[in-house]
Amino acid sequence: MTETTRIADLRKSYERDELDESASAADPLQQFQTWFDQALKAELPEPNAMTLATVAADGRPSTRVVLIKGFDARGLVWYTNYSSRKGQELEHQPWAALQFHWVELERVVRIEGRVEKVSGTESDAYYASRPLDSRLGAWASPQSQVIASRTVLVTAAAQAAARHLLSPPRPPHWGGYRLQPDRWEFWQGRKSRLHDRLRYRLEGSAWVRERLAP
Repeated sequence: MTETTRIADLRKSYERDELDESASAADPLQQFQTWFDQALKAELPEPNAMTLATVAADGRPSTRVVLIKGFDARGLVWYTNYSSRKGQELEHQPWAALQFHWVELERVVRIEGRVEKVSGTESDAYYASRPLDSRLGAWASPQSQVIASRTVLVTAAAQAAARHLLSPPRPPHWGGYRLQPDRWEFWQGRKSRLHDRLRYRLEGSAWVRERLAP
């Protein structure tokens, strides 16, 4: 950014697409599948990256980027260290929010709902599919804890490799979470900041679709 460019002067006109009720799915999962497939087809950088928001016991919120590893009618799944900050916060407050931002498509998807751990069988299967270095890394990193230097991680990874060789089991402190949505919002950027926003909220067992003002 040059000295003559002010942050307040940065502008972008969103004119790539639109989101109309008549062209959207009645079920939010189907709509998400359509948009996710389009993000994959567009070969966006890390289309599976999503921001996860959690809340601590004192009410302090925090966010971080995680990678979705699956989704179906049961919810959206990611994997992490259960002892990490997000794991501890989910243990206290099992409600969370997710957000996908596909900049090139001028789209955002927001999801809210309750979070639960996936089964041990599911976590074992995904862990076994990871590259060896990633499996060893799950043993080596005391995620979110203060460490003296990177040497601590490198040493712990070497120790894990020596101990488990080519077949490290899934660490007991590592596994998956599933967010079960009760709200979805699909945002499509539009010209003049008159963006399209469609929200789906669960009412009983049915999804109610409604348009929100931008």
